[in-house]
Amino acid sequence: MSVADALETQHEDMIHDAELDYYGKRLATCSSDRTIRIFEIDGETKRLVETLKGHEGPVWQIAWGHPRFGNILASCSYDCKVIIWKEQEGSWSKIKEYHEVHTASVNSVAWAPEEFGPILACASSDGKVSVLTFKDDGTMEYTHFEAHQIGATSVSWAPCTVPGSLVQTTGGASNVNTLKRLATGGCDNQIRIWVWREQENSWKEEHVLEGHTDWVRDVAWAPNIGLPKSYLASCSQDKHVFIWTQDSPNSTWTKKALREDRFNDVVWRVSWSLSGNILAVSCGDNTVTLWKENLAGEWEMLSEFADQ
Repeated sequence: MSVADALETQHEDMIHDAELDYYGKRLATCSSDRTIRIFEIDGETKRLVETLKGHEGPVWQIAWGHPRFGNILASCSYDCKVIIWKEQEGSWSKIKEYHEVHTASVNSVAWAPEEFGPILACASSDGKVSVLTFKDDGTMEYTHFEAHQIGATSVSWAPCTVPGSLVQTTGGASNVNTLKRLATGGCDNQIRIWVWREQENSWKEEHVLEGHTDWVRDVAWAPNIGLPKSYLASCSQDKHVFIWTQDSPNSTWTKKALREDRFNDVVWRVSWSLSGNILAVSCGDNTVTLWKENLAGEWEMLSEFADQ
């Protein structure tokens, strides 16, 4: 994010992630210095309000929870831990620490759509993905499954509404269905789609998407409003970004390269706008580019930001 370069002096080491909260008023950053920092954002003014310490290794990623559940932040680290932080009466504290399942670096965390409640997915270098469900009584339940044999790098939730559910009607009324689905990326160069089967009480593999020739570094499921098509972006060590589309819930996924040639360096992160129509791509050459699909179905670059 462009905001992060103004904050680089606040951390002693490399910043690995920077995330704005739901309202765009707070920024959280995490770093190899094992800390998480919370900033208040007011136009061009940025004020450090808290430094969170609790991890014992580099912190790779952070994720804000929906404000419906309070000011909550999840973090994951090389130390195999996931920590949940919460602001209460103006002060941040650690409310949960999760280390029961993962035996290697936890590389990615993602909150489920708020309609499902406070549920967090975690992807680890041990190949497992775990899903944590936080209960009203303060307890936590978790499930886990083997996702990528030689390591999981990233995880992203699908929107809660099944694609096409708002345009399929029964008796003149809209028929809105919900389904828990995850996308994961791994060191096996693959993206896998998982669906929660209530009757079996487990996560089941739905699709395997192949096309990358090196580690998948990030996956991002685009928001939607129940329209027929699903979009998923992936980026890789192979310097490619792919846009995967599924035209209907039961159809196969197809892929299209974001650009014909490779990017100049490893592509680390992909992130969709809240409206789901603009994709931000963060590359190892310190550039961020914004892309949008035109009416002909081709992806065009809107702008480029470079940190020289």
